[in-house]
Amino acid sequence: VVYLKDIIRGEEYMKKIINNPEDVVKESLEGMQMAYCDTLDYIPEKEVIVRKTVKDKVGVISGGGAGHEPLHAGFVGRGMLDAAVSGNIFSSPSPDRIEAAVNRVNKGKGILFVIKNYSGDIMNFGLAADMAELEGIQIESVVVKDDVAVQDSTYSTGRRGIAGTVFVHKIAGAMAETGASLSEVAGVAREAVSNIRSMGMAMTPCILPAVGKPGFVLEDDEIEIGMGIHGEPGIEKTKIKTAKEVAEILLDKILSDYDYDNSEVAILVNGLGGTPLMELYILNREVQILLKEKGIKVHKTLVGNYTTSLDMTGCSLTLMKLNDKLRSLLDASCDTPALKID
Repeated sequence: VVYLKDIIRGEEYMKKIINNPEDVVKESLEGMQMAYCDTLDYIPEKEVIVRKTVKDKVGVISGGGAGHEPLHAGFVGRGMLDAAVSGNIFSSPSPDRIEAAVNRVNKGKGILFVIKNYSGDIMNFGLAADMAELEGIQIESVVVKDDVAVQDSTYSTGRRGIAGTVFVHKIAGAMAETGASLSEVAGVAREAVSNIRSMGMAMTPCILPAVGKPGFVLEDDEIEIGMGIHGEPGIEKTKIKTAKEVAEILLDKILSDYDYDNSEVAILVNGLGGTPLMELYILNREVQILLKEKGIKVHKTLVGNYTTSLDMTGCSLTLMKLNDKLRSLLDASCDTPALKID
């Protein structure tokens, strides 16, 4: 393996393919835009990825701290987001960055903010909404709080928003693409939020480029059930489990929180950045077997890295209960770097 840079911090080596740790967000977004230059624009110094051509419709904007790629910028494109605003790693974007996205996306039909339930995101998107409304731009906000692991965490009052955010992006974006009103787009996004539950677990910590060492410690034979995507404490530390046992733990917690009996669902088996795809498919196999035994029909399955935590190894499981409207919007075509549906 060839690394572009090995950074020495004390006696530890942090091996990352980066230049300056302070420039990782900027350079990552610039590199992304270069890869998708036909469809995406980058707003320098504001760390915003936006659709090159924004339709005359309700705008859908999301964002949050970097380090969760492809969330959020990877879902900018036809049928999903119109813009994604990035903060620094694991830090909320400032209101002026969000304002820059609003100004690029606004077509006079109003804008929906899709916000993960973290205190900094709630505050800064709220300030940006106030600023936009002073300019006569109508804003609606939808807060995703799908993590059933804990009621309150280090960064949130109430449940955290994690990988279920991807489904909300898809539903809201598809609805906006139809030409629906702001209230209609916000309404179906809130319906999706109410039908989504997620649960995750971590096997190793992640390393922040600006820090150069793990933010927490797990022993070699240990995993943490319910850990957050920023390394927030979960429910418990326990010994390594089999894929079947992990599926049972995550699914039992989700099903005990929300009634999915005899329903049709979409599922997302999500990697946290460092987990091989092979292992995610094994977990998916176990989840699918359990759901079939419980009489829950799976309409659509997504497996892969959708909401990560830098290089953390681990996973999360998300279920979204479907009805005719949500199913149709989920199946609608989209074209983004991280998700394409024909």
